[in-house]
Amino acid sequence: MIYEMRQYRCVPGRLPALLKRFETATLKIWEKHGIRQAGFFTTLIGESNQELTYFLAWESLAEREKKWGAFMTDPEWVEARAKSEADGQIVANIVSQILAPTAFSSVK
Repeated sequence: MIYEMRQYRCVPGRLPALLKRFETATLKIWEKHGIRQAGFFTTLIGESNQELTYFLAWESLAEREKKWGAFMTDPEWVEARAKSEADGQIVANIVSQILAPTAFSSVK
């Protein structure tokens, strides 16, 4: 199992719109594609309180490539993203890292 950590830094004031998009649209589309989330977090103390960090669990890089590619081109996602950004851009920057658990990690 590998994990992907994704951090979205929002345009100031747009974090609520991003959270709403995940809650009402994105997660349902992920479910359709078999994308498994492993936790969502907002920043309480840190560089910016306009961030959303989340983790995805993947069996392999090949699984990620297949499922993420299908999600990104899914017409339902394209429409949901466009609708959520009708009032302007939501995300200013995305950072993604693929992580492998250590032998002593409680997460495998």
